[in-house]
Amino acid sequence: MALLEVKNLHAGIDGKEILRGLDLAVNAGEVHAIMGPNGSGKSTLAYVLAGKAGYEPTAGEVRFAGKNLFEMEADERAAAGLFLAFQYPLEIPGVATMTFLRTALNAQRKKRGEAELSTPEFIKKVREAAGKLAIEQDMLRRAVNVGFSGGEKKRNEILQMAMLEPRLAVLDETDSGLDIDALKIVADGVNRLRSRERAFVVITHYQRLLNYIVPDVVHVLSRGRIVKTGGKQLALELEARGYAEYQEEAVA
Repeated sequence: MALLEVKNLHAGIDGKEILRGLDLAVNAGEVHAIMGPNGSGKSTLAYVLAGKAGYEPTAGEVRFAGKNLFEMEADERAAAGLFLAFQYPLEIPGVATMTFLRTALNAQRKKRGEAELSTPEFIKKVREAAGKLAIEQDMLRRAVNVGFSGGEKKRNEILQMAMLEPRLAVLDETDSGLDIDALKIVADGVNRLRSRERAFVVITHYQRLLNYIVPDVVHVLSRGRIVKTGGKQLALELEARGYAEYQEEAVA
């Protein structure tokens, strides 16, 4: 059984249908890349999976670890191990990054019936994870994402992922706005978390991210559904030829 199973998913926002019969199966241990032009539904898929308000499924089903995802609230999905890294991470003025991380981690542990981490346990864990992502201790004391560069925001999200240790991580255009050095640091953080128990769905426009996070499977999303699936070579073809032929295929 796949860790994530999406069958004939239709969904949209404000009455506008964006996903039009999307099918996807992701097994534990796999990295799937979803590529496509603007407006194809990539971010909508990510938001529907995470349970973002306003993004409503209208048909089809999604099962995560064997459970009906649409019967779970957003916090229940997170506690079950689903993580979303946003394309544009939110700023949270007045909340220190350390406080945010500890609150999020212990809230999930409590939801799962696990004991909260003590202060020494948490500090040891966050320092180890931050060190691997080249995150300075000063950054951990600053308000969440406030005044952060694009690269710092993305590294901060990968730090959240490292702390929460999800079963499925959905990365929504995590390469957006990154220079090559920041991209390598973020990709290295993702690669450190790859395991046989964890899966990734990497959403991106461009092939360059996939030079560093090498996918097992590449999907082309066009006009709300997946129109082609292949290996890493498919990403190279898209880089060279663009999406035009797949947009025509989606209409057919």
